[in-house]
Amino acid sequence: MARILAFDYGTKRTGLAVTDELQIIASGLATVNTKEIFSYLTKYLKSENVELFVVGEPKQMNNTASESEQFIKIFIQKLKSTFPKIPIVRVDERFTSKMAFQSMIDGGLKKKQRQNKALIDEISATIILQTYLEQK
Repeated sequence: MARILAFDYGTKRTGLAVTDELQIIASGLATVNTKEIFSYLTKYLKSENVELFVVGEPKQMNNTASESEQFIKIFIQKLKSTFPKIPIVRVDERFTSKMAFQSMIDGGLKKKQRQNKALIDEISATIILQTYLEQK
């Protein structure tokens, strides 16, 4: 089996999470400057076999698309054209940032560590991926 790679896309930073090869465990991979995401992915995919991309889908409480969706759609189009053989699935990402922050508190991270937005993005990507695995 191949890995599944998940994205918590942001205009500044993108959090990444990945499964093990058996697709059982979701783990944080990295937080990458969004401007560098495609060069990062190109290097990563040369060494790892990925069969699916999971991209978070931000929604408002009334189930409509959030403002950031317009940027995510552009990212997805580029993702499709750059890596056409890897399918893309969307997963509702409402509350992932809050859940990530709460997991940092529950994990005993100090206040200074909890202010690390890159870590929040990576944990959010992990929650998105875990949600996909549970729904699968």
